[in-house]
Amino acid sequence: MDRLWSPWRLEYVTGNKPETGCVLCEAQHLPDQQSLVVFNGRSCYVLLNLYPYNNGHVMVVPYRHVAAFALLTPEELQELALLTQRAEIALYEAYRPQGLNVGVNLGRPAGAGVLEHLHVHLVPRWTGDTNFMTITGDTRVLPEDLPASAARLRPIFARLAEP
Repeated sequence: MDRLWSPWRLEYVTGNKPETGCVLCEAQHLPDQQSLVVFNGRSCYVLLNLYPYNNGHVMVVPYRHVAAFALLTPEELQELALLTQRAEIALYEAYRPQGLNVGVNLGRPAGAGVLEHLHVHLVPRWTGDTNFMTITGDTRVLPEDLPASAARLRPIFARLAEP
């Protein structure tokens, strides 16, 4: 079995974070020029991860601050699944990845960085996308900045939402 190690995440996952509120809730209220939100639905939204594993790393998040699937309403659960599906389509169209990681981390032992606000990660993947820079240089190389990623994804999500 192969293992992928990401020791640079340890400080983020275990570090003391300032008590500034929920980063996912706060992301909904940033000005347009700072916003990482690429789509707003009725009960959920899609935003870029501020600390992406790869370009196009998005999260599907319910507006309501809930920690588990069991706390979602049927409507929220349905839209969470629908937007996860749309994110998959959008990422394949925009980035042409060879695969995707799709996952949810519930609880600190499972790797959750934001414990009390459920979110689904979608990470585009390519063969060899973890290279020597990440391992030996403790540096992640992302060829596209977040505003460019947002500009690439927003029109695709808008088109996918059309009836």
